[in-house]
Amino acid sequence: MNKAFVRESDAADEDDGEAPGLPALPAGARNYMTPAGYQRLRGELMTLLDVERPRVVEVVSWAASNGDRSENGDYLYGKKRLREIDRRIRFLTRRLDIAEVADPCAHHGSDQVFFGATVTYANGRGEERTITIKGVDEADSLKGEVSWVAPIARALLKAREGDEVTLPTPGGVERIEVLSVSYPEPAR
Repeated sequence: MNKAFVRESDAADEDDGEAPGLPALPAGARNYMTPAGYQRLRGELMTLLDVERPRVVEVVSWAASNGDRSENGDYLYGKKRLREIDRRIRFLTRRLDIAEVADPCAHHGSDQVFFGATVTYANGRGEERTITIKGVDEADSLKGEVSWVAPIARALLKAREGDEVTLPTPGGVERIEVLSVSYPEPAR
């Protein structure tokens, strides 16, 4: 089979390694993250470097030694997987290089919203919602976590319990009231 029919586009090899779906950081901004988020990303990077990549390189090397590479599934899949791993390694390395670890425990007992706060707020219709402000790479909306660059987080940052803030939405400006602010307790 001709390589033209099995090779994927070179565009995938040339991208900048940004993971699709992740919001971009504001220009020149630090990549704020919690200590747990930093350790999780660092752990993933170390696993890719120390376990995944060497294992795939070994498979590709074995497959290449078998001869004809143009129809060798192990070789073709291995090379593709190696490109994916290298792209993820570049992405994680860049994100960790600009990371600034901010421990939310430092603000324990404060009623002002900073990075790492768990905030309960109410909108004009009286609906309450609780969110935790986390880093771009660690926020999980299914767990009620939002990144610090999200519009709701930007609106809430620096507000205090009892404050009303404005949140620009596609449907217009909405006023929300901060009901409570909490931070995790420092480890003893």
